[in-house]
Amino acid sequence: MGDRQYGIDPARLADYADEIKKVHELGIEIAIVIGGGNIFRGVAGASNGMDRVQGDYMGMLATVINGMALQGALEDKGMKTRLQTALKMESIAEPYIKRRADRHLEKGRIVIFGAGTGNPYFTTDTAAVLRGVEINADVILKGTRVDGVYSADPEKDASATKFNYISFEDVIKKNLNVMDSTAFTLSQENKLPIVIFDMNKSGNLLKICKGENIGTEVNI
Repeated sequence: MGDRQYGIDPARLADYADEIKKVHELGIEIAIVIGGGNIFRGVAGASNGMDRVQGDYMGMLATVINGMALQGALEDKGMKTRLQTALKMESIAEPYIKRRADRHLEKGRIVIFGAGTGNPYFTTDTAAVLRGVEINADVILKGTRVDGVYSADPEKDASATKFNYISFEDVIKKNLNVMDSTAFTLSQENKLPIVIFDMNKSGNLLKICKGENIGTEVNI
């Protein structure tokens, strides 16, 4: 969304593509799950009286729009991509097939997973962890607008402290907001670490992939 109130900011897309390209050039296999909140949020629609299931499907379509936009931005920078969706729409994307996704990654293509899990009541956080587990990812990198996990909301509590590392167990004990509980539990059960970081700070993604201590790592 960038500085806009809704929709897609081409400048922000180009920035993200530049950040991803730096990592891609290291030979790292990259799969991306993108949200759709800049266009439509199913939960927000439900709070305004819309049927939740209908709203969630609309949100899934929004993620496909964002996926197509990101795909275009990445290919403009010279990267090879594939967009796979949990909902069938063969005219614009491949259906999600694990073995096909694995093969694309082996060939150095960036795979974008759209339409969440394909089911209502599940977030894109859950979709990211589910796809990560399925393709045997090494880590989930959750790019947000904050630079990690804090003991409290840093925008409301000046005394909030940032964690460089925290265990799954401690996140639960401290009732911290990392991602939705379904996604978090799935990640914990499959011992898939999560790194929460500020995606809007140039160079952060590359630094994480080079092993630098950026953001907050959640692990066993």
